[in-house]
Amino acid sequence: MGKYRFLCVLVLVGTILAQGQKNKIELEDIWNGTFSTQGMDVLRSMKNGKQYTVLNLDRGTKVSRVDTYDYQTLKKTKTLVSSGGDIPFFTSYEFSEDESKLILATAVKPIFRRSRRGIYYVYDLGDKQLTKISEREIQEPELSPDGSKVAYALDNNLYILDLETKEVLQLTNDGAYGKIINGVTDWVYEEEFGYVQAFEWNSDGTQIAFIRFDETNVPQFSMDVYGNELYQTQYEFKYPKAGEDNAKVSLHLFDVEKGIKINVDLGNPYYIPRIKWMNHPHYLSVQTMNRHQNVLQLHGVNAKTNTVSLLLEEKDDAYVDVHDNLTFLANDSFIWTSEKDGYNHLYLYDEAGNLMNQITKGDWEVTKYYGYDQENDRIYYQSTENGSINRGIYSISSGGLDKKALAVDSGTNSADFSADYSYFINTFSNAKTPTRYTLYKASNGEKIMGIKDNQALLDKLERYQIVPKEFATININGNDLNMWMMKPADFDESKKYPLFMFQYSGPGSQQVANRWMGSNDYWHQVLVAEGYVVACVDGRGTGYKGRDFKKVTQKELGKLEVEDQIAAAKKLSERSYIDEGRTGIWGWSYGGFMSTNCILKGNDVFELAIAVAPVTSWRFYDTIYTERYMQTPQENASGYDDNSPFNYPELLKGDYLLVHGSGDDNVHVQNSMRMIEALVQANKQFEWAIYPDKNHGIYGGNTRLHLYTKMTNFIKEKL
Repeated sequence: MGKYRFLCVLVLVGTILAQGQKNKIELEDIWNGTFSTQGMDVLRSMKNGKQYTVLNLDRGTKVSRVDTYDYQTLKKTKTLVSSGGDIPFFTSYEFSEDESKLILATAVKPIFRRSRRGIYYVYDLGDKQLTKISEREIQEPELSPDGSKVAYALDNNLYILDLETKEVLQLTNDGAYGKIINGVTDWVYEEEFGYVQAFEWNSDGTQIAFIRFDETNVPQFSMDVYGNELYQTQYEFKYPKAGEDNAKVSLHLFDVEKGIKINVDLGNPYYIPRIKWMNHPHYLSVQTMNRHQNVLQLHGVNAKTNTVSLLLEEKDDAYVDVHDNLTFLANDSFIWTSEKDGYNHLYLYDEAGNLMNQITKGDWEVTKYYGYDQENDRIYYQSTENGSINRGIYSISSGGLDKKALAVDSGTNSADFSADYSYFINTFSNAKTPTRYTLYKASNGEKIMGIKDNQALLDKLERYQIVPKEFATININGNDLNMWMMKPADFDESKKYPLFMFQYSGPGSQQVANRWMGSNDYWHQVLVAEGYVVACVDGRGTGYKGRDFKKVTQKELGKLEVEDQIAAAKKLSERSYIDEGRTGIWGWSYGGFMSTNCILKGNDVFELAIAVAPVTSWRFYDTIYTERYMQTPQENASGYDDNSPFNYPELLKGDYLLVHGSGDDNVHVQNSMRMIEALVQANKQFEWAIYPDKNHGIYGGNTRLHLYTKMTNFIKEKL
C-alpha cells in the first residue's frame, strides 16, 4: 500500500510539473489570432448537387476567389471568378437562381448589426462580363430568377437594373430618411426579427413583393460621436422603446412587366415579420403578428386577384417565436415548426393550411430545419435528441416514419446539404474538439472523408495550459439546470478556491453547450490558471428544454433568472473546495443586467460583479424584444420596475465594475448613465469605464484587449 501511495504521489507531481511547464494563455494571444480556427467561408451547394462553391479570400493580399469543389473527391474543379484586373477585391457573393450570374460585394460598410451598404457588381459566368450595379453605395441587391435583372435598395427606395439594356426602373419614390423605408427593414426589425432585405422576387421574375415602413411617428434617438474632430457630431436614428410607436408597415406588389404598384390589404397588421413567395409565381405567403406577439398568422396572397386568405394561426399565452422554418413543397403544401405540443417540432400542412400530420414528436427540440428532399420523401433537421447541450443531424419521412440518425457524435453537429440532398458537409465541434468538416452521405449518414480538422490548432494548444469543461446538472429551485465548470490544472479538493460565474440568461438562450471554445472561453482559461474556479449555469428562461421552461419568465424578466443564479452560487459554495466569501459573477448585455441584479439582490452571496453593456431598465430597450416578454410598460409597470437595478442601488455591498460603449445603438449608454447616477446618489463606490464611440460589441484595434485586461485586473485585485 505504501508503495502504491508513493507511485500515486509521483504521478500527481509529474502531472503538476507537466502542466507547470506549459505556457499560460496571455490576453494578447486571445485577440491576435493565435487560437483562430480554420473554416469554410460562404459555402454554397450548386444546383447540380455534385459540386459546391467556397469563397477563398486573403485579406492581406486583397485576393478573393469563388472556387468550385467536387463532393465526391473534395477536389477543386475550377475557379468561377477571381479578383484582379477589372474585378475588385470582393468579400461575399450570391448566385442568381439559374446560377448564370454572381453578385460580388465590394467596399462594404456596416450600418447596424446585420445591414450593410456597398458597391456591388454582377459577374456573368457565361460571357465573363462585369457590370457595376450603381455608382453609389446600395443595399441588398438580388438577381431575378433568370439573372436578367437585379433589384436593390438605395436611399430608402427600390430600383431594378436591366442588365441587358442597362436601364434603371425606380419602383418607389417616397423613401425619405427617418420617415419612409421601402424594401429594407428599420432598426428594430433588423435587430429583433433578424432580417434586412424586405423585398423578394417571385419564381418567374414577373413580380416583386416588398414591405413599406412608415417610421414618421417613431421617436428619434441620438448618440454623440466623438471621433477626432474639434466638435463632436450626433448620429440620429429612429428607435422605438418599449411602449412607444413602431413603424406602420404595409405590403405591396410591383408588377415588373406593367410597371405598376399594387397595395395588399392585410387588415392593418401590427408587424409583418416575414414574406416568402410560394412555388406558384402568383402566390405569396405573409406572416403577421399583433403587438404582444402572441398571435401569429400565416396568410396566402393571390397576386393575380389581390385577395388574402388565412393559412394558419399560432397562439400562445406568452409569445410565438418568428422563424424561417417554412418550406413550400411542389404543390405548395408546406412544412412548418411550432411549439404547440410543448416542444419545437415539425408539422406538415396542405396548400390550404389544413394540418396533415405532426412529423416529429418527443421531449426534445428541433433546432434547425434544413429542407425537404421531395424525390425521396426525406426531411432533414437538427435537434437536441442526444441531449439539450448537444446537436445532432437526422432525417425522417414527411409522415413521421423511418427516422435516421445521420451525425450524432456528442457535441454540436451542423449540416450543409447538397442541392439534391445526396451529400452534406457536417461541421462538428465539442468542448474538446475544435471545428472539423466532414463529408457524409445524406441517405444513411455514412462518413465519406474529412475536409478540415483544425489539428494544427490542437497541436498548438498542447503547448498551453488548457483545462476541460466539466458538464453536469445542478438541481436549483426544483429544476435540473445545465452547468459547466472549469477547475485549475493543479486542482486540490482540500484547498479553497474563489468562484467566478458567467451567464447570459436571456429568453431562449444557451451558454452551457457542448461546442468548441470562443474568446470568452479562452479568457476563462486565463482566470482558471490564476486559481479561480469558473462556472456557468443556464437557469430558467433559457432555451432548448421545452416551451414551459423557456417561457416561465414571462412578464418578469430578471426575477426567476436572478433567483436561480443566486441559488446556484449558494449551492456551489457548499462544496468543500469553494471559498464562499469570494464569489463573483459577470455578463454582457442581458448578462450584464443579470450580474448587476445578482450583486444587488444577492449581496449576501456575491462579493463582485462585472456588467458589460447592461440593460438597467427594460423601459429603455426596444419594442419588439421587450414587449414580446414583458408586454408594454403601460400594461406591466411593476414587471419593468421591480427588477430594474437602478431602482435599488442602496443594496450594493460588493465590488462592482460597469462598462459600456458610448456608441452602442442597441443597449444605449443611457442604461449605464442612469445606473451610475443612481449609485452616486446612493453614495456607493464602484468602478466604471466608457469606451468612446464603441458599439454593443466594444471592439476595434486594442479595445477588446484593453477591456479584458481591465476586467482581469479587477477580478485579481478584488476577488
